[in-house]
Amino acid sequence: MKKVFELFYTFFKIGLFTFGGGYAMLPIIEREVVDKHKWSSKEEVLDIFSMSQCTPGVIAVNAATFIGNKIGGIIGALFATLGVVTPSIIIITIIAAFFSNFAENEYVIHAFGGVRIVVAALILKTCINMFKSAIRSSLQLGVAIASFLTVTFLGASPIIVVIVSGLFGLFFLKLPKDKEADEIV
Repeated sequence: MKKVFELFYTFFKIGLFTFGGGYAMLPIIEREVVDKHKWSSKEEVLDIFSMSQCTPGVIAVNAATFIGNKIGGIIGALFATLGVVTPSIIIITIIAAFFSNFAENEYVIHAFGGVRIVVAALILKTCINMFKSAIRSSLQLGVAIASFLTVTFLGASPIIVVIVSGLFGLFFLKLPKDKEADEIV
C-alpha cells in the first residue's frame, strides 16, 4: 500500500508543478520514474510514452496509468491517474473562479507568455530524448523522416501514418544483428 501512496504523491507533484499539458510533463515523469524512483528503465518509459500517445486521452494521464499499472497493478494505475489529474482539477476550479478578474491584467498576460516559452522548451527536450532513444538505425531514421514529411507536408492522417509505420516496423525493422554496423551515432 505504501507504493500506491508513493505513486499518488509522485504523480500529484508532477501534475502540480508542470505547466503546459501532457507533453511538458513527459521529461518530469521520466526523471521521477527512471532516475529518482528507479521504477522503470528509460527504454520502458519511452515505450510507455509511445503507447500513451497512441491511446485515446491525454498523454500524461495515459502514461501515469500505464506506469501505475506496471508498479502497482489496477490500484496503482488508479492512484497514479488520480495523482496526476487532481492538481489540474483543483487549479482549474480556482482559475475558473477568478480568471475573468485577471484575464486582461498585463502581468498575467506576460506571465503566460513566459510559461509558453518554457513549455515549448520542455516539449522540444522530450522530442530530442525520444528521438535519441528510438532511432537506432538508418532505416529507422528513414521511417521517422518519411513519417514526419508525410504528416507535415502532405497532410496525411497521423493515425494512418502511425499504423503504417507500426506495420512497417513489425515486418521490416529489426535491430541489426551487429548493432554497431548500422547504428546511428
